[in-house]
Amino acid sequence: MPANIKELFTTVAHPGRVDWISIRPQRNIPVTPVTEVTVSEQQGLVGDHYSGQNGKRHITLIQAEHLPAIAAFVGEPAIDPALLRRNIVVSGLNLLALKGQQFRLGEDVILEYTGECYPCSKMETALGEGGYNALRGHGGITARVIQGGQVRVGDQVRLV
Repeated sequence: MPANIKELFTTVAHPGRVDWISIRPQRNIPVTPVTEVTVSEQQGLVGDHYSGQNGKRHITLIQAEHLPAIAAFVGEPAIDPALLRRNIVVSGLNLLALKGQQFRLGEDVILEYTGECYPCSKMETALGEGGYNALRGHGGITARVIQGGQVRVGDQVRLV
């Protein structure tokens, strides 16, 4: 059992899992789901239009557990993660627990939490009226790449 608050910040119940991955080859088009992707320290997700533009936001991640809440807020039975325009959906691990931490996706990739990922105005179009507010507090996180490699659906997500 952790002895102090600092240790609590580095204690999670179990690893998470990569459930879904997407890239967007061009701006203003829908994301393309993929089963694996190459991750680069310079580019983020190789093949994603956002590659390398902002080192603090190489990759966006969202929790699978938040998808039913977002769906409920907009009156839908479920939400396709592609509508949310995030790169990776993770389950089994509270992404906010990664704040100030480095974490590993699969065997090779190491990311560093850089902030929360706030919704954009496109959520109103993607999810309908109230879509922007439905995503507030549930938008996931942004991360920069510390070490590149391959990420696949099914890979573990764990603290370094």
